[in-house]
Amino acid sequence: MQRGTFQLMKTVNKSLILNKIRLAAPISRAEIAKETGLTPPTVSTIVKELMEQGLVVESTLGSSSGGRKPKMLRIRTEGLFVIGVDAGPETVDCILTTLTGEVIGTVSRVLQVHTNHEFLVQLSQAVDYLLESYSVKREHILGIGIAMHGVVDAEAGIGQVAPILKLHNIPIKQEVESVFGVPVKVENDARAMALGESWFGKYDARETIVAVNIGSGIGAGIIIQGRLLHGAAGLAGEFGHMSIDLNGEICACGNRGCLQTFASGPAIAKRAGMISGKAVYQAAVSGGPAARNILQETGRILGIGLINLIHLLNPDRIILGGGVMQSARYLLPTLEEEIKARALTGAAANTEILISELGERATALGAVALVLEELFAPV
Repeated sequence: MQRGTFQLMKTVNKSLILNKIRLAAPISRAEIAKETGLTPPTVSTIVKELMEQGLVVESTLGSSSGGRKPKMLRIRTEGLFVIGVDAGPETVDCILTTLTGEVIGTVSRVLQVHTNHEFLVQLSQAVDYLLESYSVKREHILGIGIAMHGVVDAEAGIGQVAPILKLHNIPIKQEVESVFGVPVKVENDARAMALGESWFGKYDARETIVAVNIGSGIGAGIIIQGRLLHGAAGLAGEFGHMSIDLNGEICACGNRGCLQTFASGPAIAKRAGMISGKAVYQAAVSGGPAARNILQETGRILGIGLINLIHLLNPDRIILGGGVMQSARYLLPTLEEEIKARALTGAAANTEILISELGERATALGAVALVLEELFAPV
């Protein structure tokens, strides 16, 4: 066996064991061997390595089946942390978690930028503020995940186009790594949200899931068998820039009639003549018929967009999140009516449409998942 092949097997086995402990803790070495099919000596060797690296610790004693009680294993949750950042376009929202995704705390800061430099400085200041607020030292951070709006080169960690902020080619990974000295993962915000739903939403990893983030803009993340779909040029999921009106308003991207010129928060507010999408929702709650009509019309528009996604990808389920979905009670009925009226088949018409249970933290938790995926997911 070539040395490279042996090293790869070790990496796969380590990832397999680490993930088994994450999902099934507390768990014994014998149970890991039984459930993974690895030999007990292999499990013992790899567990020893993981404990030496500080990623796994022994917790309680398990039940005895006649001999000594086995020592149970769990992921270390003390002294090692992950930071997730939902960056822009209006705020920088940071979340601090353990290696199991348990939330320790959050901070949010208003984002006011005109240049790449200003954006990077304010992003780093927000992360520093998070660390100071919860008395965490930089050396205890395992990694930082950053969910960025717009078009992202995830491999290079560059924000290629941030249309609402009017910024281009932001070297996010390079700059943040130089400031904090830890690995940084960067992803489009909607794709990060989808990964967060996949990790923390308790869905079947074998399913095809589309998560749609509807806020200041609209984007989608596509998960196929646990893996994010990026596309050939990193554009997969730019759902908000689907053209639905050739003669419509000019979008922030420069094209006319994009979906987000109809159904994003600012678009809803503009149609209603109000200062924000939240104000439209509040007016609807107060009984304003005009506001309710606008939200119901927005539901129909979103339904048209979503049936196109259903016909293209045929996902198991679609998860809707973002600030606009606070108005779900007014959006969902007309959205679902539109899907059922336009679906090609009964199965398509019955595609499950869910509201994210992760709420406002969905994207930041997705940014956390970017780091956890690197650590736990089998290669």
